[in-house]
Amino acid sequence: MAETGFTTMASAQAGGAAPTIGVGMLGYAFMGKAHSNAYKKLPYMMYPPVAVPKLVAIAGRNEQATRAAAQRFGYAKVYTDWREMLKDDEVQLFDNGGPNNAHAEPCIAAANLGKHILCEKPLARTAAEAATMLDAVTKTGVKHAVMFNYRFVPAVRLARDLIEQGKLGQIYHFRAVYLQEWIMPHYGTPHIWRLDKQQAGSGALGDLGSHIIDLARFLVGEPRRVSAATQTFIKERPDDSGAMKKVDVDDAFVSTVEFENGAIGSVEATRFAGGHKNYNSFEVNGEKGSIRFNLERMNELDVFWVGEEPKETQGFHNINVSESYHPWWSNWWPQGHIIGWEHTFVHEINHLLDAIVNHKPVAPYCADFTDGYRNAVICDAILQSAEDGRRVDIQY
Repeated sequence: MAETGFTTMASAQAGGAAPTIGVGMLGYAFMGKAHSNAYKKLPYMMYPPVAVPKLVAIAGRNEQATRAAAQRFGYAKVYTDWREMLKDDEVQLFDNGGPNNAHAEPCIAAANLGKHILCEKPLARTAAEAATMLDAVTKTGVKHAVMFNYRFVPAVRLARDLIEQGKLGQIYHFRAVYLQEWIMPHYGTPHIWRLDKQQAGSGALGDLGSHIIDLARFLVGEPRRVSAATQTFIKERPDDSGAMKKVDVDDAFVSTVEFENGAIGSVEATRFAGGHKNYNSFEVNGEKGSIRFNLERMNELDVFWVGEEPKETQGFHNINVSESYHPWWSNWWPQGHIIGWEHTFVHEINHLLDAIVNHKPVAPYCADFTDGYRNAVICDAILQSAEDGRRVDIQY
């Protein structure tokens, strides 16, 4: 069968029983829940499965909370030390859903033990830290992926396919925004780890901006230069004890981008955009047409083709990306019966399992640690540009 990039057949495994891949999860909160849901849903929806995930173990510092998560999600074993979990021979795939400061050391240890790795984004707090992680997986030869799950929205993948096929011609512009509001003053959000540079690395940039930077690279190509500004609107917040702590990460950033292929663009993210809950939107303009997408309407894609309509009716057309021939849709429901955010994790994990079982490359359709490292280089350049007040070249 021809490789399409989003096929779900198990190739060599399609005619027999699918192999089992043992999963060890670090973290049990937001991402632990999202990833666990995908592991459980995958075998009967991405059918026949390339592999059947086995929820071997889950690790977290709080034993009571970790045990509760294990019972809820169906993990067989509980560890309060990820180091002990990684020694478990049943764990073949290490899923790192921990905070940013818990990405590098566990992932490097997992690589050195021969475990395949799925790590939440951003890969690391800095490019230097990401480089150590990339070096580890390169030396050991394990499969590695970063959870940039928006690559696995069917409408986003369709946009990539159209661009890759040359349907837009020369690309002129890319612009993207990722807008949330959850740390505005009226929420009373305390000083959490996402607001601490030591733990998070950066603020809106790493949390939200890394996603749209990844989409920029995925859809348009490598950037060569950035120019940026950042702002922290609330300088101090109370911690759990009520003591005021400094916020030393960005609340918002905006950056212009010059791409190697001559396109120009902009990326912007904030957690202070009142009225926006999870607004991730991009637009690509080319010589033959334009594409635009909004995550809050994730089953839709707006397209415009130059000269294909009478001038009286020219404009964007809205496509419901839910036909059986659209990416991944043969696994889901009849057309028009939409899917949601959670399904992107199913698609990405299935892609990674296929790479593990059938010895396929993870990239270019899924982000690997090379993509995670390059993303971190761009994030560092944006912070440097904002601090220095000058354009900064991207150097990998």
